[in-house]
Amino acid sequence: MPLSGADFAAIWLTLQLASLTTVLLLALGTPIAWWLAHTRSWLKVPIGALVALPLVLPPTVIGFYLLVAMGPHGPVGQLTQSLGLGTLPFTFAGLVVGSLFYSLPFVVQPLQNAFEAIGSRPLEVAATLRASPWDCFVSVVLPLARPGFLTASVLGFAHTLGEFGVVLMIGGNIPDKTRVVSVQIFNHVEAMEYAQAHWLAGGMLLFSFLILLVLHFKGRPPMKVA
Repeated sequence: MPLSGADFAAIWLTLQLASLTTVLLLALGTPIAWWLAHTRSWLKVPIGALVALPLVLPPTVIGFYLLVAMGPHGPVGQLTQSLGLGTLPFTFAGLVVGSLFYSLPFVVQPLQNAFEAIGSRPLEVAATLRASPWDCFVSVVLPLARPGFLTASVLGFAHTLGEFGVVLMIGGNIPDKTRVVSVQIFNHVEAMEYAQAHWLAGGMLLFSFLILLVLHFKGRPPMKVA
């Protein structure tokens, strides 16, 4: 059999992690992207750079500092322990936290671009019709920014699927708990089980290619018929 029970368990855990992370990233990234798209504060540049930091920072560096912060002697770890939650490293919750940091720019930047492309004119028109800020956002911004939300969701989900350095540093290699697909591929390669590694890696390659195709065709304008 090409894939073992451990492989399917890693796939299922990875899908759970990517789905939950994407939902949380949309909830967290939307207000950040909205603020970055409209603020005139001098903090826009440093905060924008901070959000984009995972694009250039090695994943192991992010994982290391998150591991220190969430460990028993770190500030986050001491807080979670005082709340009776234990520590986050080597748990599924820890993987979620690491994924949020690592995939944040892949959600915030498409949303920020979408919000900036809308401009202020539609919101001003809605305001003249006595629409509340929440009504403006729901009735005007969300429909106009739908392509941005689609791109952010797909990129956030796909990027989380392919994590390795961050999840290995924070979660380790615990079966059915923190062992995701990327770590399982690494395990197969270490054990020289190249056939199983090919199946998992090939599946990730095909999925990533399909994701890029979807984003490409969704971003193209409709063809005009002469």
